[in-house]
Amino acid sequence: MAVRVLIADDQTLVRGSFALLVGSAPGLTVVGEAADGVAAVELARREKPDVVLMDVRMPEMDGIEATRVLCSGVEGPRVLILTTFDLDSYVYAALRAGASGFLLKDTPPAELLQAIMVVAEGQALLSPSVTRRLIAEFARRPEPAQSPARELDGLTEREREVLVLVARGLSNVELSQSLRLSVATVKTHIGRLLSKLHARDRAQLVIVAYETGLVSPR
Repeated sequence: MAVRVLIADDQTLVRGSFALLVGSAPGLTVVGEAADGVAAVELARREKPDVVLMDVRMPEMDGIEATRVLCSGVEGPRVLILTTFDLDSYVYAALRAGASGFLLKDTPPAELLQAIMVVAEGQALLSPSVTRRLIAEFARRPEPAQSPARELDGLTEREREVLVLVARGLSNVELSQSLRLSVATVKTHIGRLLSKLHARDRAQLVIVAYETGLVSPR
């Protein structure tokens, strides 16, 4: 079954270009286009896309707020933020709102299409540069409590270990090699972390790890 994609961008030419690119790719189908955040939310609720390509700067409601609204529900779509502005504040705000990925609009077409598939599968798309900015954002914040928050109390020692490495940006294969576990076992641990911490994907796990003080950016 094709991945259903909604495109939200206030520029008609940009929106049309993305629609043409996504619509011509095998395994993807465009289910709608929106010119502002309010329209994006309404269209997403009606068409139930798997992934929303979301611009940040839009009228009526910006992409960050639209992402927050869409990701507040259990059955909400995955949101992939696309912007021409490579700003720290957008990265943190977008991921905190529930976005599963963050890409600049000059990303090569093949990488964009791959990103949509990655996000649709429930994975997070955090490039090394985005991860660095995210960590830098936490480094500017007040020191967390000395002991991790209570929400981590239900985790096993192995799950905490996996969470730390996820927050450091390791992939499943790298986790497997580091912990000497099979990739399948690593996926099982990550699945349990997502469930126990009520996280949508790896991006949210990274945020939980830093905000609870389990991992320090310093």
